[in-house]
Amino acid sequence: MAAAAGGPGAERLQGIVRGAAGGQQDGAAQLAAGVKDGSWTVLQLVEALGFCLENTDPRTRGRGIQLLSQVLLECHSLLQEKEVLHLVLFYENRLQDHHLVIPSVLQGLRALSMCEVLAPGLAVSVLKAIFQEVHVQSLLQLDRHTVYSIITNFMVTREEELKGLGADFTFGFIQVMDGEKDPRNLLVAFQIVRDLIAKNYALGPFVEELFEVTSCYFPIDFTPPPNDPHGIQREDLILSLRAVLASTPQFAEFLLPLLIEKMDSDLQSAKLDALQTLTACCAIYGQKELQEFLPSLWSSLRREVFQTASEKVEAECLAALHALSACLSRSVLSSDAEDLLDSFLSSILQDCRHHLCEPDMKLVWPSAKLLQAAAGASLRSYHRLTHSVLPLLLEQYNKHSQSSQRRTILEMLLSFLELQQKWGHVEEDESAVLSLRAPVCSVVFSALTDPSVQLQLVGIRALTVLGSLQGFLSPSDLELVVDHLIRLTLHEEDSQSSEAAMEAAGSLAPIYPKVFSGRMVPRLGEELQSEREEERSLDLRSLQQRCLQALAAVSTHTSIVRETVPVLLQHLRKVQKGSEAGSAQEVISVCQSLHRVALQCQQDAEGCWYFHQAVVPCLLAMAVQAAMQESTQPLLGKALLEEDVLAAMVPVISAATTHLSPELAAQSVAHVVPLFLDGEVSFLPQNSFPCSFQPFAEGERLEAQRRLVALLMAFVCSLPRVVAIPQQERLLRELLALSCSCNCPFTATTAAKCFAGLLNKHPAGQQLDEILQLAVNRMEPGLAEGPRREQALTLLLWVTKALVLRYHPLSSQLTDKLLGLLGDVELGPAAADGFSLLMAESPDVLHKGCHADVRIMFRQRFFTDNVPKLVQGFHGAGPDVKANYLKGLSHVLNHLPKPVLVTELPTLLSLLLEALSCSDRVVQLSTLSCLQPLLLEAPQIMSLHIDTLVTKFLSLTSSPTMAVRIAALRCAHALTSLPTIVLLPYKARVIRALAKPLDDKKRLVRKEAVAARGEWFLVGSPGR
Repeated sequence: MAAAAGGPGAERLQGIVRGAAGGQQDGAAQLAAGVKDGSWTVLQLVEALGFCLENTDPRTRGRGIQLLSQVLLECHSLLQEKEVLHLVLFYENRLQDHHLVIPSVLQGLRALSMCEVLAPGLAVSVLKAIFQEVHVQSLLQLDRHTVYSIITNFMVTREEELKGLGADFTFGFIQVMDGEKDPRNLLVAFQIVRDLIAKNYALGPFVEELFEVTSCYFPIDFTPPPNDPHGIQREDLILSLRAVLASTPQFAEFLLPLLIEKMDSDLQSAKLDALQTLTACCAIYGQKELQEFLPSLWSSLRREVFQTASEKVEAECLAALHALSACLSRSVLSSDAEDLLDSFLSSILQDCRHHLCEPDMKLVWPSAKLLQAAAGASLRSYHRLTHSVLPLLLEQYNKHSQSSQRRTILEMLLSFLELQQKWGHVEEDESAVLSLRAPVCSVVFSALTDPSVQLQLVGIRALTVLGSLQGFLSPSDLELVVDHLIRLTLHEEDSQSSEAAMEAAGSLAPIYPKVFSGRMVPRLGEELQSEREEERSLDLRSLQQRCLQALAAVSTHTSIVRETVPVLLQHLRKVQKGSEAGSAQEVISVCQSLHRVALQCQQDAEGCWYFHQAVVPCLLAMAVQAAMQESTQPLLGKALLEEDVLAAMVPVISAATTHLSPELAAQSVAHVVPLFLDGEVSFLPQNSFPCSFQPFAEGERLEAQRRLVALLMAFVCSLPRVVAIPQQERLLRELLALSCSCNCPFTATTAAKCFAGLLNKHPAGQQLDEILQLAVNRMEPGLAEGPRREQALTLLLWVTKALVLRYHPLSSQLTDKLLGLLGDVELGPAAADGFSLLMAESPDVLHKGCHADVRIMFRQRFFTDNVPKLVQGFHGAGPDVKANYLKGLSHVLNHLPKPVLVTELPTLLSLLLEALSCSDRVVQLSTLSCLQPLLLEAPQIMSLHIDTLVTKFLSLTSSPTMAVRIAALRCAHALTSLPTIVLLPYKARVIRALAKPLDDKKRLVRKEAVAARGEWFLVGSPGR
């Protein structure tokens, strides 16, 4: 030490120390750096600081200790055990120093509490010194936080030593925490209390004191200040305190009276906090803790549920009752102990049971909810309550004759039946539900035949629940259930009951497939084939429509699908042969049912493959047959060739294909593609056709055959990407030629979509590049001039979309071509609408559901690459085409994720506002749809343009287009989310202007006007 004192290092140390003591800013950092690089030790630093540490001025002493503490915080990991010992003794001694010195001393002790080489016994010594010498609550917040940090550090690293203090440690901490008010410190203090309890520190005689020092904060009443940098929320404190209060049963005798007091409070937040805390406590309490307080707890819960107007309070009361019942159910009883659960449930029954006999009175539902909350807690509580409640409800149902009363009673019965589902299969001698099978079924069946639709709907829900209870319905009951469902499905005039019956059939069919396939499907098939005139109010077509919907709804099991699909296909053939005017709509109805069946089969590999094999060849065969008849006898089979019908067949084939395994899909594609390319019809059922099938051949008589490319698109564009398509290059060339040369817009568009769908999945490489170059070569002359410019534009749009989705390099070149067309007077509007096609989700091709190559955030990338070009094009365009650029921009922004749009809003808002002045209705509607969410998500930016926004929106409320009027009113409504001070100058003007759409001839417009005007009336009102 003496040698060091005379060397150059010592002089440098002395110089830095004097500079730092004199107020030099980076002195502590230089001193810490010297310790780290070995220039001096901490003890040498202490010696150099001697003139400060021994100074009579407390401020100078404080500055010296502060410097030492700052160095220790940087270098605590480098200290030796002997150094730590000397430093601890030094700092403990300084705890008796002047109050100005104490904060720096505590910082030093915090650094030492993080040392791994702390000798045994020093942690206890430090804490005893703090407990004895420091009045913690007289310190500043940061210094109090330092004390909590020291305690926390020692609890982590010196747990056994601290436990050796026994209850003295708990008492010392209680003194430290008592009176704490800062939320930052409270979060740490609550965590320390949780650790005290969770790690089994001795609480000794201080349980009540520990409870008092924490429970005094209950319920938390804290509102964070605006722009709080610490981010502490009221909820953080609530959850932290709740974790303390609900951490040990030892608090129960003190906590439960407090909770009951707060539950009886007039303050809703206090009620909610108390109820949630009670629920949390029930997870660790037993009968012993609850016994004394059960009557008071039940009284408070009952009163709140019976009297409260708050749904939140009611829900928390029911959750607390559920938790109480569950807690009592868990307790293991000794032979001589009182069964508290039984007496508790008896109290609930005594107070609630009689209200169930008054279905018209207001307490019937609160009573039912209380009983259900308790019954749902355990199987034991369920049996105890249902043995009493279910017979009463059945008796009351038969006693009351009004449908409204019966509906209330049946809804209560239903809620208890739903609880039975929770416990699964139960023996009959234990279950009240199973012992009452006959009367329960009788009540439910009577509800199904009641004239009241609302009672029928509850009956159907009850039927679904009964069917889901294992072993509840006998075979004869099941047959009766099916008969009721058939009657309701087909012959009930109200569509609500009919649809509900179909959904119920769909839910029960997988549980009882044999009954439904053997009883319901044949009945539906008979009704579907019926030719008789319908005597009821429903005409034959409506009846057949319901049959089709019911067949689809019930097809929720593979064995049933094998029964329903042939029935649907047989009806489709029958409709195809007919020549009635409505046959096209009937074909569409069958296709919609087949589509629903296909969606329901997708998760079952066996059912999916069966459906595909049965339906796809059949649809193709019927369509090919119709197309050939059209080629030879133009008047026959026309329905299947209509655009709407083909559009309805597309999702059926697509849904039947998307979920096939690659192996099965490869089998199928080997048949379908040769059908279209080579006319190979051998795999089709009933394949004796009058002529060959050549959809890609030239000739006017083959126009009908070419339309069937829509079905090819549905199939090949839905295949998994790994499936190889035979003759793919030839197929692509044929599709490209058809999309450019066909006279029929439907066929040309479909061919373009099919071509794009295949391009999107095509592996990268030379073949893809050649096909793309060929496509570009075909499109460019078509776009330049000639009669098929619109077809060329359609092809450009779909090919661009296919490439944009997969980030292909050529996509930017094609997009630039599209941007150039916005300046074309003839194609400009259609090109602008094309931006919507590029950004929107396509329903039939190029989406993830059909395995398309869709990269994440392709919309954001498209926006970044092309919106600057759109803006530049707008500024340089002539007045006759400016609207095209606005329309394109509006479409891009409308499909962009809103968080991205908000960040770009300041630069684009002026253009959006200009778009509102555009006369194009599509531009107006798209822009309004874009602005409405922005008003809610970026109010500060939108407030800067309030004058323009109000003027534009009010002007568009008089638009001749209903959709624009509705969108403008919604935007006017959304304006009310802007700051009140911004809105007040416009309040009277807006309210006057919105009076006019109140008399609009369209109901939907009037509805939006009422909502918007009502919200504007409230602007500036108190409490808004």
